[in-house]
Amino acid sequence: MNQALYKGKIDFMQKDDVLRLLRDPNLLPSEKLTLLSNIATQAETLGVPCYVVGGFVRDLLLGKPINDLDVVVEGDAINLGRKLVEVYGGKLTPHFKFHTAIWHLPNSTDFVDLITARKEIYEMPGALPKVTPSTIEDDLRRRDFTINAMALRLDGEGFGEILDPLDGQADLERRVIRVLHPRSFMDDPTRIFRAIRYEGRYSFNIEPLTLGLVDSEALKVLHMLSGERLRHELDLILEEERAFQMVVRVASAGVLTSIHPKMPKFNQEYADYLEMDIQLDVPADRRSMGFILWFLDLTEEEIFSLANRLDFSNQLSLDVWAGAQLMRSLPHLVGAKPSEWTYALEKLPLLSIYAVYLISRENALLSYISFWRHVKPRTNGNDLKAMGLLPGPRFSEILLKLRSAWLDGEVTNESQEKELLAKLL
Repeated sequence: MNQALYKGKIDFMQKDDVLRLLRDPNLLPSEKLTLLSNIATQAETLGVPCYVVGGFVRDLLLGKPINDLDVVVEGDAINLGRKLVEVYGGKLTPHFKFHTAIWHLPNSTDFVDLITARKEIYEMPGALPKVTPSTIEDDLRRRDFTINAMALRLDGEGFGEILDPLDGQADLERRVIRVLHPRSFMDDPTRIFRAIRYEGRYSFNIEPLTLGLVDSEALKVLHMLSGERLRHELDLILEEERAFQMVVRVASAGVLTSIHPKMPKFNQEYADYLEMDIQLDVPADRRSMGFILWFLDLTEEEIFSLANRLDFSNQLSLDVWAGAQLMRSLPHLVGAKPSEWTYALEKLPLLSIYAVYLISRENALLSYISFWRHVKPRTNGNDLKAMGLLPGPRFSEILLKLRSAWLDGEVTNESQEKELLAKLL
């Protein structure tokens, strides 16, 4: 243990205070408290100590609503999972390599992660760890930051006791993010992103010695990570309320250029547009919107290079490319007829069009999203066949002209459409 990074154990939160927080429905709904009680009961029957760890304890002590629910047992987590399914139902997904399991709760989409307390050994920087079963204290010492290295006992008379061997409560009081050992970012460079997320989310500060560990060696290991792992971390940042500030922090730490030399900074002028108008009929996808806005000013070559590096899906690549293409072509469309706008836009993803509208405030884009794309002629292919017209290219030509007439205001009712159709035939 590096004594420069942390001191001895400090106990701040008394058991009665913890129990009071656990019973606060604004922090932990009663059904989740019952769930924890059920897990503890079955852990007791198996004779295995049982804890909730990490984000659960951190957010509870901060007085924030609980989202994470990771349960660690000093014993066989998979065996506990089987017992829970036997008694309460649901489904178990075991991961034997890591001695963990996911308990999918009955009649619900919710789940609980069940983890065997373990040690981790990183055989090489950036690689996934090799795990062996161990004690709860060893399990806490393998974690990323002191504020996530606390456990709350669930079973027996110890219910409500906080285990805090690395001064997580002290760092919550100081409002700092601190790693557990000097090689933390070398072992797992994705912790750099997590440190920045927690700093921004809680308005904490990354402790100076920890920040100093984001050095050239750690960034070199980060550069070797797969695109999927890197994109996942960026996805999580884009979902945060203070995403822009976090991306700025990532850039200032030198992380962006370690991902890819062409990785741009996020344009501050676009930062406010991550929040979408849910009243519009556009799929609300904050991650995709984030990448569209982030890469909006890049060239086609730069976009596909970055999409390849970050292992974008085909859809995300299309969303980002379409946004940048539309942004560049916008000056050539200004002043065009509604039909010309519609045919230029209708093969592009709606989210890309919406992103460009937010930046440009070009009303034609909003008109397309809200109205023009829904305009269709009353006549269809079956009507044309009934009139004796043989299927073929002429079908599409006629229907296209009818739709254009509606879009451009040349036709405003069904009678006028019939007159135009007669002329076209």
